[in-house]
Amino acid sequence: MKKSRGHKSDHGKGGGGDEAAILETEDLDFTGGMRGGGLDPDTISLASVTAVTTNVSNKRSKPDIKMEPSAGRPVDYQVSVTIVEARQLVGLNMDPVVCVEIGDDKKYTQMKESTNCPYYNEYFVFDFHVPSDVMFDKILKLSVIHSKNLLRSGTLVGSFKLDIGTVYSQPEHQFFHKWALLSDPDDITAGCKGYIKCDIAVVGKGDNIKTPHKATETDEDDIEGNLLLPEGVPAERQWARYYVKIYRAEGLPKMNTSIMANVKKAFIGENKDLVDPYVQILFAGQRGKTSIQKSSYEPIWNEQIVFTEMFPPLCKRMKVQIRDSDKVNDVALGTHFIDLRKIANDGDKGFLPTLGPAWVNMYGSTRSYTIMDEHQDLNEGLGEGVSFRARLLVSLCVEILDTSSPEVMSSTEVKVEGVPKISESATGKVEEFFLFGAFLEATMIDRKIGDKPICFEVTIGNYGSEIDGVTKLKSSSGKSGGDGDEEETELIHGSSDEEEGDDDNDLVSVSTTPPMKPVITDRNYFHLPYFERKPCIYIKSWWQDQRRRLYNANLIDNIADKLEEGLNDVQEVIKTEKTYPERRLRGVLEDLSNGCSQFLTLANKDQNQTGRTKLDKERLKSCMRELENLGQQAKTIRTQVKKNTVRDKIKLVQNFLHKLRFLADEPQHSIPDVYIWMMSNNKRIAYARVPSKGILYSGVDEETGKDCGKVKTIFLKLPGKKGFGAAGWTVQAKTEIYLWLGLNRQRKDFLSGLPNGFEENKMLKGPGSQSAPPISLTYMMKQIFQLRVHMYQARSLFAADSSGLSDPFARVFFSTHSQVTEVLNETLCPTWDQLMVFDNVELFGEVGELRDDPPIIVIEIYDQDTVGKAEFMGRTFAKPITKMADEHYGPPRFPPQLEYYQIYRGNCTAGEMLAAFELLQIGPHGKADLPPIDGPTDMDRGPILPVPLGIRPVLSKYRIEVLFWGLRDLKRVNLAAVDRPRVDIECAGKGVQSSLIQNYKKNPNFGTLVKMFEVDLPENELLHPPLNIRVVDCRAFGRYTLVGNHAVTTLRKFIYRAADKQANNWNTQEEIIVNYEPEPSIKKMETMVKLDSGSDAVVKIEEDDKGGKKKKRKKGGDEVEEEEFDESMLDWWSKYFASIETLMEILKAQEAAMADAEEKEDQDISAEGGEIKPDDSPVKGKKGKGKDKRRPGDMPEKKKHKLNELQVYPKELEKEFDNFEDWLHTFNLFRGKAGDDDDQNMADEDRIIGKFKGSLCMYKVPVSDEMQREMGFDSNMGMFQNIPTNDPINVVVRVYIIRATDLHPADINGKADPYIAIKLGKSDIKDKENYLSKQLNPIFGKSFDIEATFPMDSTLTVSVYDWDLVGTDDLIGETKLDLENRYYSKHRAICGLPSKYAVHGYNVWRDPLKPTQILAKLCKEGKLDGPHYGPGGRVKVANRIFMGPTEIEDENGLKKQTDEHLALTALKHWEDIPRVGCKLIPEHVETRPLLNPDKPGIEQGRIEMWVDMFPKDMPAPGPAIDIAPRKPKKFELRVIIWNTDEVILEDDDIFTGEKSSDIFVRGWLKGQQEDKQDTDVHYHSLTGEGLFNWRFIYPFDYLQAEEKIVISKKESMFAWDETEYKIPARLNLQVWDADHFSADDFLGAIELDLNRFPRGAKTAKQCSINMVLNEQDIPMVSIFKQRRIKGWWPFLARDENDEFELTGKVEAELQLMTAEEAEKNPVGEGRNEPEPLEKPNRPDTAFLWFLMPFKAIKNLICNQYFWLTVKLVVALLLVLVLGLFIYSMPGYMVKKLMGA
Repeated sequence: MKKSRGHKSDHGKGGGGDEAAILETEDLDFTGGMRGGGLDPDTISLASVTAVTTNVSNKRSKPDIKMEPSAGRPVDYQVSVTIVEARQLVGLNMDPVVCVEIGDDKKYTQMKESTNCPYYNEYFVFDFHVPSDVMFDKILKLSVIHSKNLLRSGTLVGSFKLDIGTVYSQPEHQFFHKWALLSDPDDITAGCKGYIKCDIAVVGKGDNIKTPHKATETDEDDIEGNLLLPEGVPAERQWARYYVKIYRAEGLPKMNTSIMANVKKAFIGENKDLVDPYVQILFAGQRGKTSIQKSSYEPIWNEQIVFTEMFPPLCKRMKVQIRDSDKVNDVALGTHFIDLRKIANDGDKGFLPTLGPAWVNMYGSTRSYTIMDEHQDLNEGLGEGVSFRARLLVSLCVEILDTSSPEVMSSTEVKVEGVPKISESATGKVEEFFLFGAFLEATMIDRKIGDKPICFEVTIGNYGSEIDGVTKLKSSSGKSGGDGDEEETELIHGSSDEEEGDDDNDLVSVSTTPPMKPVITDRNYFHLPYFERKPCIYIKSWWQDQRRRLYNANLIDNIADKLEEGLNDVQEVIKTEKTYPERRLRGVLEDLSNGCSQFLTLANKDQNQTGRTKLDKERLKSCMRELENLGQQAKTIRTQVKKNTVRDKIKLVQNFLHKLRFLADEPQHSIPDVYIWMMSNNKRIAYARVPSKGILYSGVDEETGKDCGKVKTIFLKLPGKKGFGAAGWTVQAKTEIYLWLGLNRQRKDFLSGLPNGFEENKMLKGPGSQSAPPISLTYMMKQIFQLRVHMYQARSLFAADSSGLSDPFARVFFSTHSQVTEVLNETLCPTWDQLMVFDNVELFGEVGELRDDPPIIVIEIYDQDTVGKAEFMGRTFAKPITKMADEHYGPPRFPPQLEYYQIYRGNCTAGEMLAAFELLQIGPHGKADLPPIDGPTDMDRGPILPVPLGIRPVLSKYRIEVLFWGLRDLKRVNLAAVDRPRVDIECAGKGVQSSLIQNYKKNPNFGTLVKMFEVDLPENELLHPPLNIRVVDCRAFGRYTLVGNHAVTTLRKFIYRAADKQANNWNTQEEIIVNYEPEPSIKKMETMVKLDSGSDAVVKIEEDDKGGKKKKRKKGGDEVEEEEFDESMLDWWSKYFASIETLMEILKAQEAAMADAEEKEDQDISAEGGEIKPDDSPVKGKKGKGKDKRRPGDMPEKKKHKLNELQVYPKELEKEFDNFEDWLHTFNLFRGKAGDDDDQNMADEDRIIGKFKGSLCMYKVPVSDEMQREMGFDSNMGMFQNIPTNDPINVVVRVYIIRATDLHPADINGKADPYIAIKLGKSDIKDKENYLSKQLNPIFGKSFDIEATFPMDSTLTVSVYDWDLVGTDDLIGETKLDLENRYYSKHRAICGLPSKYAVHGYNVWRDPLKPTQILAKLCKEGKLDGPHYGPGGRVKVANRIFMGPTEIEDENGLKKQTDEHLALTALKHWEDIPRVGCKLIPEHVETRPLLNPDKPGIEQGRIEMWVDMFPKDMPAPGPAIDIAPRKPKKFELRVIIWNTDEVILEDDDIFTGEKSSDIFVRGWLKGQQEDKQDTDVHYHSLTGEGLFNWRFIYPFDYLQAEEKIVISKKESMFAWDETEYKIPARLNLQVWDADHFSADDFLGAIELDLNRFPRGAKTAKQCSINMVLNEQDIPMVSIFKQRRIKGWWPFLARDENDEFELTGKVEAELQLMTAEEAEKNPVGEGRNEPEPLEKPNRPDTAFLWFLMPFKAIKNLICNQYFWLTVKLVVALLLVLVLGLFIYSMPGYMVKKLMGA
């Protein structure tokens, strides 16, 4: 009863279905208000209002069936890694290199010498073309290697690993400026080995990366707060051991890999199992293997593999593979992925990863063995497995290590150890399961296989498989060629007998249907003639009883399905604009909270079942917590659903859906999935995989699988890679199948869900047969129906012919019937308007079920070709609305409404179809009872019936006006250029043609601008047919060639709606004063900007809000500047950097606002205030002055100076302004067959053959008076008044290119040598000689002037090329701008408006027209009254009054009166002007992505630029702004090392044994190691004191704005030219101990960042290690501000425990001078002239002069090289003896011989 009550209330709610959708929304509110006694209908929450249950007719009217497998197909990915710098590397005086490794690809940075905080800023790109699963499992490893060179590989300092999937799941698929923490894999007790700062981004095809704007590098020094870790991972990760225990495997496939084995078997009769399995586990880039079990199908390992890895790991999956060891190559038998997120929970009450002991099932290729397995990929885990392969008993646990304890093994090598055997019952009690299936229908069998008999095979695990399945238990002991479960089943067999009666023993499984020859349905498909007799299968199998896991998953799945269905309903209501989506959403949430509470009561049963693992218990707890929580949230959100918040709430509820789906996925398998194979002639053709949980039976309804005991439509697909692409689109077969799986002892109900009216046919007749399942069913009862298919139209179909059009027809399949619509030629938007009647459709089953869940209708759309067979264009599925004989044909269900169905071609959408389907039962009186078909009378289409009146849409008359502007960029058609094109417009059978363009090359614009036609269109705007635009070329002899076409699928945006009186207050005469001058008392958010001047003035910029409307106020004279600010120091770059800083602030503020909004949601504050708006700049009502709200994050007030900013758009300008289609639209014309790429949008790029520019306007006729008035000016132009003429016009285009960022490297060295190329019409500029060497972030700073003529040259292409010494230059990427739309746009995109008017300085006005002239022109064009300038700084435009300053200063500082500021104020707020107002474009910089046609859809970098256009008929523009890159300023840093103190002592004295050191100090500026300078040596310091008075001099070039030193040097001996590097300004000082005979000893170092370093201590005593370690507490100084600093600084080094220790102190004086100052008073290096420093007064060591050499020698011989000396002496003696022997030997020989 509940169901039917459901639809009644639902339909009551929908009113008259679609009619309601036509009413305007205001009327609805009005009537709602009346009903509710003046209340908003949302506030009435009555039970009748809130529809809770799902409307069954809408339910599944659009079944969502995906045909093509998406997994396993390779795609393009690009991983880009920027290594910025490393800090705090452990080790002394090292030469670090960073290695970036993804899979097998390795790339290295350059080596930096003797530093442990190297700065690299190097960018690497890796390109991949692999399936996404493979990509996301790849491990990205960053490691730092010390002193690597050509000969030696270097030593590893530390490394960091994460998988690509982790990066991809980040917001924007990237980590930006994060610090990766390095650890040493060989010594896990060591702790942190340093940090690398890097950016990592992963881009798939079609992902846009939002690069955070590369601003000036304000170094994120807060390392701990910016660690490279995903959200929710603690910063302190610990080491852990991962123990994976592998016990045993079962059911391995029979592999006879070696032919030798067969030969052996034939000759010797030796029958061994032909597989040598071992298990391999891949985790976090490490690989572990068990031992190999020789020749065994049921190997027992009992081993554990131990991984040591950080926890939580940054790798999501562990890959477990059973492999077959073979002498030639090992092959995978099956793969299983353990997803660590699913077996752990990181909440407060969470648990560490744990799994099992449990069986995991592996699926892969078919089990029949062939030498070359075509589906081997499936065994590797790519794509969906097509058959059961094996199951493996595993368990996993994790133990967190306490690295401080001494017994911890410190290496991370993978270890393999033995483990004790596991008891049989540990994984649960083995039960006998029973699977039953009945095939009710098999249709749509592909005609290629239609001539041979066909049968279906069903298997579960290895049971039922004809090759190696267990069909019947033999009572012999031992394994009877079957599954590993057999021995266990022997024991249990006795117990399960009593319940079923004795004969059950002989129950043979029947797993295949009898073969049958198919019969023809139509020319594409066959069907099997099952008719009354339906074949059945049944299989007995034995599995561990772990049903509870599946029941809980089913409970959650059922909640999720209901939720998904409800959400789809709500979306549908919103899409079809029916009323009250919020009520439906409330119902959905109510269902959700009820479902959750129900779960809590049901899930907690069977607690004491055997084989429950730790994971089962923990998962149950966490699922219960999560669902309780979800239920609560659903309740609270339900109360907040209002009409205006529906969309936001839907997003939230979708997150719930993801969470439920995640929870429902059970990581510990139990029963394997069921496979259905279609076999023809013993060959496996196509398969379907049915998850076992979906058909599992339970006594409790909610726990039962959703398809258990139900008839389900299953489409069979081709296995593996065969299913990719076009082959996979044809349906192989469609079966209606009934499945039931449960314990054998529960099987009494297994037939209960079948449609009634059948008799069972048993295999054996006889006494025991009543308990045996049937092998077929004979149906006595059948229903006869008539199906009516109303095919109205389709839109946006796939282009199947080379003309870019198709000749579509639709084929409709229902049960074993099929019919075809007529073919409509040359269209992508056919209107068939055809009723198809299927008579005498026989359906078997019970009336009520057919009504609620009728069979699926399949509609396929084909393209008719004159030769060859029709080509498939797409497919969609539908369910009819069913009417039984005893029901009334009338509202609310009948006549059915036309609905849009999405057409799919593979996984891509390929259009939509508008249709309705009704299934009418033919009662006892035959067809006389059916409702009559009354079509429109005026149409005579012969045998084709049109769609009847109640269903076809109601039409009314519309007029469509077309603006024909011109054609652009037409390519050649059939090798001939287009010369005389014309445009044809057609809509619903009517249309209009443009005038002919006589000569396309000379002028591609049309002569007649506006034409119109009238047409009958549906009242309901959603049902409007598409409008087709076609371009034909008129050739000689009256031939026409189709050039290209475009279908405007939705006309809504072109419908003219009369202006609403209330909204436009322009007919009221009252005046509105707009004061844009914020009162001084109100501060706005302010940003500090560093300027390129010697002074340390800080500039205060006023924040601008998101829209970029700048509200600046003139600096009043009353602000006293403490320091004279030098205007002349400012240049365009100051403005640019200030603006970027502002942009960053805004983005940060927006992020903060988003976060706040989300927090608000979480705190369940009603979402009314959820959106945080940037300050509201439009006029605040009529109250006069709009106050600015105080923005978050006010900076402290400082000395300020306003800097005029420009607007930096982080994307293309046209994206901000709706492509500049405010009146002129661009329609892309397509030609040629659409591509079958996965992503069709990409292929469409190549199909664009040109563009049509124009516009449309449609409105109902007859026309209202108001519109008559609007049109009054010029009736020829219709609604297109005030548009310019389209005659050719000459323009000067000035292109400014600022810089490019993140270019894709083009050379082998991972860099590029970029230069700019610009093309517009015939002009082609290549700036080749000014290429920038080895840069991926080049700053170009150039402007180019080009003359152009619109409309001929309207597309500007800006490309970045890579310069090559030999060969052609490679294109890195390009971007195209449509200048014409910009030029004609109302937003006035020809020249951006600066924020202030100035006649000189860095902000000089660059438009040839002054603001007053622009304002006057705009007023004249818009027919506005004004502008009237009044006294007191006021200007009136229409009925708005603007106020502003009226004085201006010229170069000489004289003040003059002017109206320009006033005019500019009005222009900046032009969008507030009634009727004609729109935002005018501010002075700006746009950021455009660079694309490369060879790598479609993947960004190759970005370019920042802007374009100004100046018409030739206006005054000439001034000179271009100078945006040349700033030249670095030359500085000289002078460092005087006065003294050192407390330097640690290294050497021992010979006589006295006292310690001493021979101290010297070394220093260099970072990046200039080759210019390092040393002091002289202070010998034999006994106290660590050293006196030097030594001067270092370092000249360097410095960019103040970016705070970087600029170095130009050749990269290597062979480099062609110098490369420019930018490096932070850092001074390195080191203290060393000098040794005469061995290498000097490094004692300590300090690195001072010249922009912020700790102020030196006054005395050596006050100087401590804290000056460096606790930087935040110490005052920081900058040498660029202070210019001269003297003090003591500490030297540091690391001790054995990697802790910093103080190793000395240095007194130094730093002085910074500009190059000019340094030239005026030069000084000498060391203690040389000029300005020599005096010699230090070192203690006298003269009395040691004669000991000095001896001392050194003694020290050498006795201390350092004692043993070496001994060895040398012994060796010398030996050599001497040998020499003497050889010398005297001959003499003795002679003596002996002579016998003397």
